[in-house]
Amino acid sequence: MNIIEVREANISDAQFIAILGRVTFSENFSHFFKDSNDLLEYYNRTFSVEKIRKSIDNSNNVFCIAFVNELPVGYAKLKLNSPSEFLKSKNTSQLQKIYVLKDFLSLKIGLELQTKLIEKATRHGSQLIWLSVLKSNHRAIQFYKKMVL
Repeated sequence: MNIIEVREANISDAQFIAILGRVTFSENFSHFFKDSNDLLEYYNRTFSVEKIRKSIDNSNNVFCIAFVNELPVGYAKLKLNSPSEFLKSKNTSQLQKIYVLKDFLSLKIGLELQTKLIEKATRHGSQLIWLSVLKSNHRAIQFYKKMVL
């Protein structure tokens, strides 16, 4: 039986999130990079432990992390107070990322991560939550279509 834990991340989770970011990004998007050095540079710029620590430490950011049997398998990020030029409401948050290792997608961890962040945004007073998804990311689009509230 799998024991699933989803909780708000803290600074000590930065290393888990950094490696999850690299692996899940690679699983989904590495094919867009023709040069492996460009991909490595992107990882170093986007998923460094220091950058993740700073992002977790930012009071407008909320990270959640998911574990299965104590193994880190996914994470999600919400940006509070994030208006969009396409929305009239100013009291909005942005769901920026939900990434789960492919081997654990069937456990519905993405849904649990999303639920936790929506609860946080609601407690914060956000009236709307918005996101953007790459057009070619069909799996994510289908996931979010099912979750429209």
